[in-house]
Amino acid sequence: MSELDMDIETDWSEIKSLFKCSFKSSFHYAIASVTDDGEPHITPIGSLILAEPGKGYYFEKFTKQLPSNGRTQPKICVLAVNGGMWFWLKSLIKGEFGSRPAVRLYGTLGILRDATDSEKARFQRRVKSTRFTRGYKLLWKDMSKVREIEFDRVEQVKIGAMTKRFF
Repeated sequence: MSELDMDIETDWSEIKSLFKCSFKSSFHYAIASVTDDGEPHITPIGSLILAEPGKGYYFEKFTKQLPSNGRTQPKICVLAVNGGMWFWLKSLIKGEFGSRPAVRLYGTLGILRDATDSEKARFQRRVKSTRFTRGYKLLWKDMSKVREIEFDRVEQVKIGAMTKRFF
C-alpha cells in the first residue's frame, strides 16, 4: 500500500462522507473508463450510491459510452471532489484542509439489473429537494436499472502542503 492509499474496509465511512460532500457541491462524480480504442473517457454520474464497504451501484439510464467500455474494459476510476465554496475558502484561509478534499475509488463494473425498491427509494431521498423541478421529471423520476460496481482500492488525492496532515 502506498502513502496515497486508504483502506476500503476501515476508511469506508470517511469515503462515504467525502462522496456525500462531493455530491452536495456538484451533483455528480466523474467516472473514468477506457474505450475499445484505448482512449480515456470520463462520464459524469449523479446517481452513484456507495453501499457496504467496497460495493456501489449507479442508475444506468442515459449513459452509452460507459457500459459500452465496460464490456471490454470493465476497470473504472471514480473521482469525488468536495467542491463546496465554503470548504475551499475556509481551507485556503487556514492553509490546510480540515478533511480530505478528494478521493479516487478504483473498481470493476458489474452486472446491469433491475433496481430494488429500496435502491430506488434511497436515490429518490437523495434528489427529493428537486422534485418540484422540470429537470427532476426529465432526469430522475423513473430510474429503474442499476449497474453494480465492486471497488478494490481507494486512493486519496494529494494537493501539496494543504493535505500534508493526511499523509
